[in-house]
Amino acid sequence: MADAYDDLLDRCKRITALQDGSGVLYWDQQVMMPEGGTPARSEQLSALSGVTHEQLTADETGDLLDAAEEQELSDEQAAVVRELRREYDRARKVPEELVEKHSRLQSEAQDDWREAKANDDFSAFEPILSDLLDLRVEKAQHIDPDRDPYEVMFEDREPYLELDTVERIFDELKEGLVPLIEEIQNSEGIPDAFEGTFDTDAQEALSRDVLDLLDYDWDRGRLDTSAHPFMSGTQFDARITTRFDETDLLGAVSSTVHEFGHATYALGLRDDAYGTPLGQSRSSGVHESQSRFWENHVGRTKEFWELVLPTVKDHFPQVSDVTPEEAYRTANRIESDNLIRTEADELTYHMHIILRSEIEREFVSGDLAVSEIPAAWNDKMDEYLGVRPDTDSEGCLQDIHWTGGFASFQNYTVGSVLAAQLWATIEDELDDPRGLIAEGDFQPIRDWLTENIHQHGCRYTTDELIREATGEDLTAEYFLDYADEKFGDIYGL
Repeated sequence: MADAYDDLLDRCKRITALQDGSGVLYWDQQVMMPEGGTPARSEQLSALSGVTHEQLTADETGDLLDAAEEQELSDEQAAVVRELRREYDRARKVPEELVEKHSRLQSEAQDDWREAKANDDFSAFEPILSDLLDLRVEKAQHIDPDRDPYEVMFEDREPYLELDTVERIFDELKEGLVPLIEEIQNSEGIPDAFEGTFDTDAQEALSRDVLDLLDYDWDRGRLDTSAHPFMSGTQFDARITTRFDETDLLGAVSSTVHEFGHATYALGLRDDAYGTPLGQSRSSGVHESQSRFWENHVGRTKEFWELVLPTVKDHFPQVSDVTPEEAYRTANRIESDNLIRTEADELTYHMHIILRSEIEREFVSGDLAVSEIPAAWNDKMDEYLGVRPDTDSEGCLQDIHWTGGFASFQNYTVGSVLAAQLWATIEDELDDPRGLIAEGDFQPIRDWLTENIHQHGCRYTTDELIREATGEDLTAEYFLDYADEKFGDIYGL
């Protein structure tokens, strides 16, 4: 009995090592694996998933949890047991063969998605997407047969934030953002100060210099390219990827800063808690708050562009006449006719998220057939943004996310809302954070985020963590106020 918690912790660390091994294989598949490697990689990931599930759901794990729960535990120890209990109880209900089959299919779907996108052929992606839906619904029904499978899926990545709360926030955002976007559309537009063609090798060099300005820890990270930018890793190895378009200089900068934000979260987790819930990020929504914080509340400020513009000019002399004000305004242009979510501006971005969430909710419920997704997508793009994609590659094939799961897009907007709430708190608690950005002194901001978010890992539930950091429950108020003030000033509204 006395050693139950320690034995449980040892088992947890072993399970985490297996999960992180799968993460490295996934990163390699997206970044470096030769095109023909998928059949073997699918089997490798499937086997690791099976072994991980076996270790997690073993009777010994349950016995250790039972014994640990009988012990007198500190607050941190109780949080570890709480997180492991939840993971164990959910996993125990899912058959191991279903876990392995799902993992194998997810890996295969990565290649199918890439090929379908490259060929602009959604029909080639339909069969495996339909199979993935069936498996995920089956998994959700194993976990809780009496609840909406979509809600169960949502809890996979956001376990302590009610979906009803998120949907209420979405309603508030639609009510506040749609008229603001319409007002901006009717105002005088902002010219693109970075129009032209930009060598992608030079863009990569610029991205590396921007990461240097932000003090990215190259000893524990790296920058690569992938079809869809992402961050993968731990507090010891937080790797980021980006992508380059020779006609879109700012897209690479914002994507790189976004993924840097994810990496700061991973690198801010406690080293001594690696392998336990105390050394793991809280949730997808909290993770996105960190990336959206750095992308928008740092990377789209006037102060940031005053700081970084000389570096941009060093790499691209053709923009030598661009002023910091012009760069700042270009970085914050509202373009409702933009088709691509990852290139969307700070306001219309959430219309992209809302349409995806609505489509996948209908798809999971069975109200939308897989073959109907492209038309539904295009109709909602027209309704929310006034533009229709000419191709599926620019429409419903642009995101890789459905190969990994459903009910996760909401977390991008949750992250933006939380990022604004965190920024408002930082403005109250730090002396002149904008001045720190202008000086390139990002350490006080990172220290605040590490102290209030990163270092806690999963000690607190999501709602508890937000209250600990900001003193309030999650609210859309700060984001809407921030959007009104910022874009009202830029567009003279």
